[in-house]
Amino acid sequence: MKLNRRRFLLGTALAGGALLVGYAASRPSRQSLANENHAAQGQTFLTTWLRIDPDNQVTVIVPHSEMGQGVLTSLPMMAADELDADWNLVRVEQAPVDDLFANGVLIKGFAASMGFSVPALLDRGMDALTLKAAEIMNMQITGGSSSVRFTGEMGMRTAGAAARQMLVRAAAEQWQVREDEIQVANSVISHPGSNRTANFGEMAALAATYEPPRSPVLKRPEQFTLMGRSLPRVDIPAKVDGTAQFGIDARPEGMLYAAVTTAPVFGGQLQRVENIDAVMQRRGVVRVVELEDAVAVVADNYWRASEALKQLVPHFTSTEHDQRSSADIFAEYDAALESGERNEDVAVGDASGALQSAASVVDASYRVPYLAHAAMEPMNCTVHFANGRCEVWTGTQDNLGIRGQVASAAGLDETEVTVHPFYLGGGFGRRLPTSTNTIIQATQIARQFDVPVQTLWSREEDTRHDYYRPAVASRFRAGFDNDGKLIAWENAYIGKNEPAEAAHIAYQIPNQKIDYVESPTHVPFGAWRSVAHSQHTFFLESFTDELAWQQQRDPLQFRLDYLSDKPRHQRVLREAASRAGWNTPPQAGRARGIALQESFGSIVAEVAEVSLTEAGEVKVEKVVCAIDCGRVVHPDNAASQVESGIIYGLTAALYGQITIEEGKVKESNFHDYPMLHLAQSPEIEVIILETEGAPVGGLGEPATPPIAAAVTNALYALTGQRVRELPLRHYQFLPTPEERGGNRA
Repeated sequence: MKLNRRRFLLGTALAGGALLVGYAASRPSRQSLANENHAAQGQTFLTTWLRIDPDNQVTVIVPHSEMGQGVLTSLPMMAADELDADWNLVRVEQAPVDDLFANGVLIKGFAASMGFSVPALLDRGMDALTLKAAEIMNMQITGGSSSVRFTGEMGMRTAGAAARQMLVRAAAEQWQVREDEIQVANSVISHPGSNRTANFGEMAALAATYEPPRSPVLKRPEQFTLMGRSLPRVDIPAKVDGTAQFGIDARPEGMLYAAVTTAPVFGGQLQRVENIDAVMQRRGVVRVVELEDAVAVVADNYWRASEALKQLVPHFTSTEHDQRSSADIFAEYDAALESGERNEDVAVGDASGALQSAASVVDASYRVPYLAHAAMEPMNCTVHFANGRCEVWTGTQDNLGIRGQVASAAGLDETEVTVHPFYLGGGFGRRLPTSTNTIIQATQIARQFDVPVQTLWSREEDTRHDYYRPAVASRFRAGFDNDGKLIAWENAYIGKNEPAEAAHIAYQIPNQKIDYVESPTHVPFGAWRSVAHSQHTFFLESFTDELAWQQQRDPLQFRLDYLSDKPRHQRVLREAASRAGWNTPPQAGRARGIALQESFGSIVAEVAEVSLTEAGEVKVEKVVCAIDCGRVVHPDNAASQVESGIIYGLTAALYGQITIEEGKVKESNFHDYPMLHLAQSPEIEVIILETEGAPVGGLGEPATPPIAAAVTNALYALTGQRVRELPLRHYQFLPTPEERGGNRA
């Protein structure tokens, strides 16, 4: 049983003829905070997110950050559609960084996705509880593919529908007609029987006097006028003409620039710095700032700061990790998997007993390295302390969270910190408060000045001091009976990470034992696009492919046979395979591989077609992806998100590797941590599937996990060489003498 149908207590306020509508459990503290900090003279806020002004303009306030995923278009579309607003009259604002705009819907959404439920009787209390929890947790996060599937479905649609009902009621009262005789379209309310019309702005004042409906009637998909259309994205024009502002573009008056170098081994501390006097003689240099684990040069432009930094000679303390390497870490993983304490993840049937009695047993071990985020916009944050307050300019995936982080580092109350949100030049988890160290450094540096200071990390600093996707090792055993039926699945892996279900399998296998073993390292880790799904899908779908080939079965049919209770999974597999021509031979010298995963509420199947260059390097010719995300709000944007996820995952599979040598990161820039170039990108075909009645799924992350396994499974079909460790750039592949090719054994 899932959470009872969410309800939003929409607050309204007559504000100089304006109607402000949103979702919230209204209480005086929220009202007073809104009125004190966000209302113009004569305005009264009760809640947030949706504003209808006297000039008939609708403004949707979006509590998420725009980092290329189109959230500033899709969420307003959902609210405006339910409101029956004229899209040409809709404006969009990013939510201010204030407790009033904390996003309690995310808490309800994530709780519902994990199966938590509350009785209908407690629904009102749950709204109040989640809003308060969101304030305490500084919840304004963009991540987890949650914007449309939670905020949009559970918040924006409800806010729009409730506001529409209130406007209809106002018109019915003013015209003395029944509500069911009223029609609404394109921001106009009409009564055909009396030939009367009014726009939203004209009815806003009266509508604001009503109690918002707790459970407004939402549209059925066939009634949508905006959702399901590929409307022009509101953020694109500014990005094309160069007026879009990213965090790195912040230019408050009198700003200085800081370049930083941090202890090369994680956990090291700054002991002393040589050559400070010489550096202070350089043109434009203002100060050398020593931090606990880093040193910075502050100058009047970034080039001068970074060049001066190179002249400094910092000394850092030794640590117990100074001699550790990636090889040491993986050796520790192997020892932990061999004899470490097992923690139960999944236990179904008797996997150990089934393996003992199995007619044949297949085992394999896999591993993946640490990965950096490599967001294109360098990490940056601008901070200014003045008059006991602090201002921050940056692009972040959680503006309220960053506000809290700055306040903590500065010893201020959160109300004394003002955050100015900007676009993000790539996030992928790196710009979450739990995955960034730039903000605290920037705060500590700026505290020593009375002018704004922009701390800007070099690419080398970002690569070597990221919060990385964890390196993981995973071991498998599976058993077949005498009839070739898969009867047992056993898996042990290092480090349980989010989401909890990432290592679970969709396939019907009667006996399953999945355990994890902890083996901590000194390397910091954080959220990385699709989080633990990115590692485990490579493991799970590669091993599944091994099992199919071991039984000399078609890898597609093998998967379908063990998904008889999951028609949506079967559908995406069949659709991707059909569009890729699975049952027809590929061109000579090519082969296809397939992989499947469900994550963030969406089901994805990908078929990769690969070939080899004359040097034996991998070339991915084409990727066909079928995704069932329940229902699509913006088809073109959905396809772009899927393409982006594939490119991101493919880059990691082909090239991605962070290596630890002598306790520190070896890689430094794009020359040794390369990205996929445009000329190397495969043809990508995206098939968007919808399932009536299914919950809306995510789009930003689900396409990333399957691509590595799809490619390596294709390589096995082509070469007979099974890849159990990434990245692929370390391999040289040669076709077998039989010139293998195709999809299956």
